[in-house]
Amino acid sequence: MRKLENVDVMIGEEELQRRIKELGEQITRDYAGKTLLIICILKGGVMFTVDLSKSLDLDVEYEFMDISSYGAGTESSGIVKIEMDLKRPIFEKDVMLVEDIIDTGRTLSYVVKHLRSQKPKSLAVCTLLDKPDRRVVDDVKPEYIGFTIPDKFVVGYGLDFDQKMRNLSYIGIMNA
Repeated sequence: MRKLENVDVMIGEEELQRRIKELGEQITRDYAGKTLLIICILKGGVMFTVDLSKSLDLDVEYEFMDISSYGAGTESSGIVKIEMDLKRPIFEKDVMLVEDIIDTGRTLSYVVKHLRSQKPKSLAVCTLLDKPDRRVVDDVKPEYIGFTIPDKFVVGYGLDFDQKMRNLSYIGIMNA
């Protein structure tokens, strides 16, 4: 595990993998006998999506979306933009949106409304991290949550600071 001086470990690699396996088992039970279309939110959701997928005993299809709301800072800009949309329709499909973190809720609300307009058979949300203390928009509740965390800026395991630190195998808190 690569340890950085300015990052304190919040959730270690073993704890992350154990919880992801538990989520995978729950999702496998909930979607037994169905094909699940996973929509990964780039870039932060890639590592979580890959590991979660490996723990699913289901037929899985993938789509990707690239959404921006942060820019180079540690605070959401409040402006949500779809940089890359789905390549194929999701009409009448069982869909799961996979997110790295739900913070203010703006991005999730925007994306879920966009996806619901395409009339999937079902739409669920799975997030690795939920930060409810930061919620500004609370109209979407995730069905699957890896960890609920306090209001700290976190990096690692897909989460970045100015596009760096995504490759850490743990979730860390940046310190001064």
